[in-house]
Amino acid sequence: MPKVHIKPQDVTVEVEKETTIADALEIAGVKILLPCGGQGRCGRCKVVVEKGEVRHRSVARLSPTELKQGYALACQTLVESDVVIFVPPQEELIKHRLPTEKVAERIALPFPCDTVSNPYIKAFYLEITPPSLADNTTDFERLKRELSLQYHLPELIADLPVLKKLARVLREAEWKVTAVVEMHNWARKEPPRLIDLKPGNTTGKLYGVAVDIGTTSVVVYLVDLNTAQVVDIAAEYNKQISCGEDIISRIVYARKPGGLEHLQRLVVQTINELIAQICHRQNISPDEIYMMTAAGNTTMIHLFLGLWPEPIRLEPYIPTIRHPLPVKASEIGVDINPEATVDCLPGVGSYVGADITAGVLSSGTFSTDKLTLFMDIGTNGEMVLGNFDWLISCACSAGPAFEGAGVESGMRATAGAIEEVWISAKNYEATWRTIGDLPPEGLCGSGIISLLAEMFITGVMDKSGRINLSLPTKRVRVGPHGPEYVVAWKEETRHKEKDIVITEVDISNLLRAKAAIYAGFRTLARAVGVQIADVEQVLIGGAFGKYINVEKAIQIGLLPDMPWDRFKFLGNTSALGAYMCLVCPDMREKVVEIAEKMTYLELSADNTFTEEFTSALFFPHTDLDAFPSVKKLLKSLRTP
Repeated sequence: MPKVHIKPQDVTVEVEKETTIADALEIAGVKILLPCGGQGRCGRCKVVVEKGEVRHRSVARLSPTELKQGYALACQTLVESDVVIFVPPQEELIKHRLPTEKVAERIALPFPCDTVSNPYIKAFYLEITPPSLADNTTDFERLKRELSLQYHLPELIADLPVLKKLARVLREAEWKVTAVVEMHNWARKEPPRLIDLKPGNTTGKLYGVAVDIGTTSVVVYLVDLNTAQVVDIAAEYNKQISCGEDIISRIVYARKPGGLEHLQRLVVQTINELIAQICHRQNISPDEIYMMTAAGNTTMIHLFLGLWPEPIRLEPYIPTIRHPLPVKASEIGVDINPEATVDCLPGVGSYVGADITAGVLSSGTFSTDKLTLFMDIGTNGEMVLGNFDWLISCACSAGPAFEGAGVESGMRATAGAIEEVWISAKNYEATWRTIGDLPPEGLCGSGIISLLAEMFITGVMDKSGRINLSLPTKRVRVGPHGPEYVVAWKEETRHKEKDIVITEVDISNLLRAKAAIYAGFRTLARAVGVQIADVEQVLIGGAFGKYINVEKAIQIGLLPDMPWDRFKFLGNTSALGAYMCLVCPDMREKVVEIAEKMTYLELSADNTFTEEFTSALFFPHTDLDAFPSVKKLLKSLRTP
């Protein structure tokens, strides 16, 4: 068996012949980025083969110079003999911790809800008369009797893990205890269930968590179940990013032996680390968290539960389940009270999941009489059109381009990312602003949108995305991957290693992503016989939406051309919806109604989408009359 020696870690492993370098590195415990899931599309797993024989399955992302220097894509290169591999310093998966809201107490329920009289979880303090020879009732029956006498709770059940500690806790606490009870569960028509028994009066420590499991990031809200108030928030990048930056890449990764289990561990690890952060800050124990609600797209929920996701990406695109049954935290390794219920909210289809039903709930789309377009623009572009009377939804594969992935100088929205760009129409020079006002490291999503708009408006590129190489500026040139525009010279960057550029290849990918999003809501509108101009409000959820410049997004044709006051940015509507369902059973029932009511339009089976997509493959669109503000601006700039 060939030996693979890995530098600079100085690790050697034996592998079967024809093993990929990426798999060899995994066996050795050496981490490497696989943002495309090992499909060879992103070029981010570059290593150097210093000695030995290898076979390249693909060199598409390698320049001729890199090939001469021995570079190879770890996921596309097979070991043929003993080899020595050098692994260059990897781009950090988590460069900076995601910003967390510091005003959690200001997060409020957007709709009135009775969170007191009908809670999911309730704590009861009991002072119980100990048993005697004259009263030899069992411990559990004695507990049930006191709950009935003191709190009029007629029935109670308990599972074996709680029963195992019942006798000890009662006696060590001298029969003064707090019973934590799950009052009801939508999936089980059973009596209230005893979740935990604590010594003394701990009724004031009753918590739950609402979790948004995003493709890119995970957000956790810690909620005081006694007051229904959010007391803390934590957010972090989803550790699954190391196995693929989009859901298709992760589904492909899940096909590998042990891949699904690895992905499940990574997302649970992300959630557990966030819970640990919050518990440390609030000085509480994870055991005092007695319920969790989770929202996320269909693939993320499948990976969280360890369900096989492969059929989601294959025609006819069928998930295992739309509305998973609740499970106990101990069943999937979530580090809260082991008897706590983990409740995943319902989705609609393979590509419209619980994050969207939660968003439709928290945004109020389900209750308004206005014709509303609700959008969540992220790795996928999900959207819902309708009002209180009807809802129709779809999802388009926008890909991670607008989050910086798959773009030559792209990066996530962290410190040092260029978030706004301006280009002079006179000399085509660029100026920019970065997050944190630091030297630039790359382009994040909002910066990419701004850059594309500026390049189009100033004539650096034409409506088809081709860069004008005849302009009198050094910023347009032919690079290793074809024509490109230099946004920042390497001397201006943080690491001073290479220029920050956008290439025609990047622009082509971005053009397809924006065309898919625009075609999606145009197709929805046509499906129900309305015009985009008839839409009375556009509600945009998701973290990415908060940073979109409406004017620039309209200029490239990402958003429809309508008055700016119709656009409302709502932030993380998925997490907010999960929070609402955690504290309000009425809202939990409502989200089920939303999922059942919503029609799902499969765009891949709709010829209208193909027509709309083709028409949108220009900046801003083939039909410039659909963008009157852009047409007016172009005329004013290009008229002497």
